[in-house]
Amino acid sequence: MDIPATRGIPTSVVEKTAIRKIAIRIVPFVALMFFINFLDRTAISFAAPNGMEADLGLTAAQFGFASGVFFIGYLVLEVPSNLALHKFGARIWLARIMITWGIVSLLFTWVQNYPQLVGLRFLLGIAEAGFFPGAILFLSTWVPARHRGKMLALFYLAQPLTSVIGSPLAGWLMTHEGLLGGLAGWRFMFLCVSIPAIIVGVLCLFVLKDKPSQAKWLDEDEKLWLEGALAAENKAKGGGDGHAKGGLRAAFGSGRVWMLAAVYFGFIYGLYALSFFLPTIIDGFQEQFGTTFDLFQKGLITAIPYVPAAVVLYFWSRDAFRRGVRVWHIAVPALVGGLSIPVALYMNSPAATVAVIAITACSIFAALPNFWTVPTQFLTGAAAAAGVALINTVGNLGGFAAPYITGAVSEWTGGYQVPMFIVGFFMVLSSVLMFTLARNTKQHEAAEPQQTVQETTA
Repeated sequence: MDIPATRGIPTSVVEKTAIRKIAIRIVPFVALMFFINFLDRTAISFAAPNGMEADLGLTAAQFGFASGVFFIGYLVLEVPSNLALHKFGARIWLARIMITWGIVSLLFTWVQNYPQLVGLRFLLGIAEAGFFPGAILFLSTWVPARHRGKMLALFYLAQPLTSVIGSPLAGWLMTHEGLLGGLAGWRFMFLCVSIPAIIVGVLCLFVLKDKPSQAKWLDEDEKLWLEGALAAENKAKGGGDGHAKGGLRAAFGSGRVWMLAAVYFGFIYGLYALSFFLPTIIDGFQEQFGTTFDLFQKGLITAIPYVPAAVVLYFWSRDAFRRGVRVWHIAVPALVGGLSIPVALYMNSPAATVAVIAITACSIFAALPNFWTVPTQFLTGAAAAAGVALINTVGNLGGFAAPYITGAVSEWTGGYQVPMFIVGFFMVLSSVLMFTLARNTKQHEAAEPQQTVQETTA
């Protein structure tokens, strides 16, 4: 399963200027949306060890369940939301998603107990459903495949940067105890990180366009080149099924889609186990190593693993762009991450622990943007909308499982060592499945060289 590289393919001046304009005008704005999305989604991880658990009387298992229940609401509406995006257009639908999730996120400011917390997390998942696969699909309708990996890498930089910037920002906001109407620091933090989602959601209506032909900032020859390149790709993929029923049938009947969903499950399990519990692990350094950090320092320490992760994401994806994405661009990082994460909690100092966690973070973020270049290589139209959403839906079951299992097992065993071995297992499994998928795809193509890319067997 190799994705075409740009090596040896001539690039026209029109192509260069069109891609450069997209990289400047569209990708940063969509990345900003993703930044806000991930910050709102993981804000609970900063709040929990810094007042929320005590104020609401939460156990580790309850915090894990409340963190993960977000994904139940998210998964229920994931596929329908992405089909709605395909029908109504990205501009309107992504704006709707951002505004509604901003409003729900704002309500966390006044949450009073565990049932309310669970209910709001569930509603937040419903409000956010479809954003990430919708953003991936939106970018795929603007960027031809040969440039897609690079654009997705720039988009994906928002996720580690959310922790690099968001962790110390959240720590700083939580130091403002009682600044506004006597709000606790963690409540003030929820208030401040919610408002940008509403503002950017409104801006989305004016900034984004559904297709290149609507962009006034593109020259006519750039529009013609983009539309021609994208149309040729869709034709090569068989044209796709433009109807929701056909798209669902093509996606749900594809063995490759289901295998990719299983691979993505392992990535997401690792990502959210790390995202939701890293602040709690760092908070435990005082008991484990006798060190004391204030809120802002904890935020800075939480950010450390994501700095090299952002650098590795960029350069690893750049290499993949030059060579063409190879299976090892995805599977090897998953293997390294799976083997490294259990080791972290056996280190003898905070610095060594954070260093090993940084290896895991680098591994996860090296794999993810390259992974998302794969589905849109063999799906298009409504099938792409349904397929990307299905992969994200099944994969994000890991978003529910990871925090809940991690919290419950840590409470049962009295530490995070066993939960991290579980994280490692799922990431290694993703690596094995990715290698298996690549091998099966090559064997299948060799056996049936005339098979079209729209057939639904792996």
